[in-house]
Amino acid sequence: MTGPRYTPLTASLPATVPFIGPETQERARHRAFVARLGANESVFGPSPRAIAAMQAAAADAWMYGDPENHDLRHALAAFHRCGAENIMVGEGIDGLLGYLVRMLVSPGDAVVTSDGAYPTFNFHVAGFGGTLHKAPYVGDHEDPDALIALARTVRPKLIYLANPDNPMGSHHTAERITAMIEAVPDGSLLILDEAYIDLAPAGTSPDIAPEDPRVVRMRTFSKGYGLAGARIGYAIGAAPLITAFNKVRNHFGMSRISQAGALAALADQPYLTEVKTRVARARDRIAAIARANGLTPLPSATNFVTIDCGADGAFARRTLNALIARDIFVRMPFVAPQDRCIRVSCGTDAMLDAFALALPQALAEAKA
Repeated sequence: MTGPRYTPLTASLPATVPFIGPETQERARHRAFVARLGANESVFGPSPRAIAAMQAAAADAWMYGDPENHDLRHALAAFHRCGAENIMVGEGIDGLLGYLVRMLVSPGDAVVTSDGAYPTFNFHVAGFGGTLHKAPYVGDHEDPDALIALARTVRPKLIYLANPDNPMGSHHTAERITAMIEAVPDGSLLILDEAYIDLAPAGTSPDIAPEDPRVVRMRTFSKGYGLAGARIGYAIGAAPLITAFNKVRNHFGMSRISQAGALAALADQPYLTEVKTRVARARDRIAAIARANGLTPLPSATNFVTIDCGADGAFARRTLNALIARDIFVRMPFVAPQDRCIRVSCGTDAMLDAFALALPQALAEAKA
């Protein structure tokens, strides 16, 4: 008896994911984390209006969600002052990245990204047989100039840049991003991943014409809006590109509950402002804890702080493992020299109290 006949590409890929989830770690450890500070979720939660809307929508969960995401797309279009034809809603940015790669990347096609940038995009490219070309970070920032220079050489289908950046928390100004868009080579599409844009300082988000064919912007309700578990992302792009998503996407991928929650969250901008204040306060607290332990917090435009542990990746990994052993869930960058750091998500006062207690013990263990 034979099993499935996998394609050569599928057979060649490792059965791995870029992140080991906290639930997986908790099952392996047989106990829960005291402080969940590794996944860049918003521990402050969604708007109470969004919670109420999702609770009300639960009664209608026997119905599929609107396959056109009509109400949410039109609300987002009004919010961004563009047409609904410029908005595509999907199952988080991760889902939309997968659809975009499926649309544009064939086996052997070139794709440009940064070495150490958000790895899920790379998994999509590998899954469709694309060839990744990577530029290094410069000063803990993704380097727009290096990405464009590489793109001029390899003529990629896609160029990926996150602004603000994960895993370093750094960001570029709107002017720098605008200059990068102007330099995108013909035939290439810039993916501007703005997952953290709602938490970034003023002057980070550029003014881009929705119909500009050189760029597609990715946004999410997972970070500032606190709806990571509801899986709601959206793309802003030229109408022909948005229309092409309909050829490959899961038309029933969005639940009615998620659609209702996103609509209510978008309408409650005062709550988002409150969350931004709480995130800024938590960033300051994490930075103070780092400094108190002789470490260097990097400037952050996100809901996490990346902390330079002052040595190499091996030391940072020992520190991370020692924190996990003390029930503090954190993560770290994967690629040197950024892997000299650990990354700590903004948390509640109680979570950060636990982190402050555990960090000096973890550092002492890592040094020993």
